[in-house]
Amino acid sequence: PLSSLLKKDATWSWRPEHQVAFDSVKKSLASAPILMLPDDAKPFHVVCDASDFAIGCALMQFDNEGCERVVSYQSRQMKPAERNYPVHDKELLAMRYALIKFRVYLLGEQTFAVYTDHASLRTAMKSPHLSQRMARWLSFFAEYNFVVHYKPGKNNILADALSRRPDYDPRATRGHQVIDEDEDDEDHCAMCLTSGVNLMNVTTEMPLREEIAVAYNDDAVYAAILAHLLSPSDKTLRALPNNTRNQINRYQLDGDLLTYSIDRFDAPRITIPNDDDLRARIIHEFHDSPVGGHLGREKTFAAVSRDFYWPHMYKWVRKWVRTCEICQRVKPSKSSQAPLRPQPIATEAWRSVSMDFIFGLPPDADGRTGVLVFVDRFSKMVHLIPVSDTITAAESAVHFVTRSFDTTAYLNRSSLTAIRGSRRHSGRVSSNFWERSCSCQRRRIRRRMVKRSGSTESSKMSFEVTRLRSLVGAPFCRLPSLR
Repeated sequence: PLSSLLKKDATWSWRPEHQVAFDSVKKSLASAPILMLPDDAKPFHVVCDASDFAIGCALMQFDNEGCERVVSYQSRQMKPAERNYPVHDKELLAMRYALIKFRVYLLGEQTFAVYTDHASLRTAMKSPHLSQRMARWLSFFAEYNFVVHYKPGKNNILADALSRRPDYDPRATRGHQVIDEDEDDEDHCAMCLTSGVNLMNVTTEMPLREEIAVAYNDDAVYAAILAHLLSPSDKTLRALPNNTRNQINRYQLDGDLLTYSIDRFDAPRITIPNDDDLRARIIHEFHDSPVGGHLGREKTFAAVSRDFYWPHMYKWVRKWVRTCEICQRVKPSKSSQAPLRPQPIATEAWRSVSMDFIFGLPPDADGRTGVLVFVDRFSKMVHLIPVSDTITAAESAVHFVTRSFDTTAYLNRSSLTAIRGSRRHSGRVSSNFWERSCSCQRRRIRRRMVKRSGSTESSKMSFEVTRLRSLVGAPFCRLPSLR
């Protein structure tokens, strides 16, 4: 009833039904609905919808009184690439998102219903012409047993509201960091309204806006676009490349700058001409500056793409982050440096031992810069012996026999695993070491040379990273004696 009062040329007449509807709206806004606990004995059904910038869905059931109740709400903002999908694929994306989120409830169900306001989805499963994306999604849908029903948009209110959350709308105003250009601002920090950076306020020899506007003249494509937007004609339109001509409605003028937006719901972004120095400067501000904070690839791309656009921007950001010296030096590696080869499982303590060296450490009080590491592969007990970087195989054998283990443990040992490292240190585990260590006890010992041992490498990492970095905090600090 309230909608009829908003029509053009409608006569204003407030009747009792309008008051009832108005009171119902106020009551709904003042009270939040209570979610229902899922009941496996009753069938589920799903409602889903997609807007131009978000998708939403809800898992629902009927209670004992026959009222439709919500079990769970879900919604999210679309990714930049997903906003380019056609309407059909956006609606199908919302359905796929719902099945993923409610998988634990829906997988294995006899049959459940999915309600959407896009009628063509009812026959999407039987379409003979499928894109690669549709084929992948349909193979995922095959895991479920469901039926798609059409629900008009005016009745699909719940899912429609979830897909139109105002905070998901990219057209919403974004705050920027504002830096006061006062001469005495050295003693005051800038107030950051959001994590975004407004490069329009950065003071340089030439303001960034002017630098971008001047660079358009050196880019043939953007110069042609500017010429067409300033004086539209068939001649200027034919001068554009074919792909640019088909997307000319995405470009607009903002003063002397050229902006780009995918559709009317996409926030306009400043286009950057084909100038490597200019593009590198922008990425540097968003990634390498103190405000950028050396974020990862995805976050840096999201920050840059909020305000700027140029073709293949993601590849630029990915290469920049991948080749950033500070990121490569400071951030931990997520991949193992070398494959670890599993060893036979040890069955007794001190019956199988692995050994390795650590060199290049700060010198201790006696000038020793290395550590000889012995690890029992059964109990994981570690013995550390300080050594110099000129240690020989014979000296290593002496440490092995006399300094690290007692006679009883050594006599019960049947195998020793040595780690094969660089050529510089490979001599320390050569045949001289084995000959000297065996002759000390007149006992035969079985040896193996391997590239890596998981237990020894883990002990080395723990010793180097956890212990040494906590003990040796300042540069040029001497390593404490390990005696």
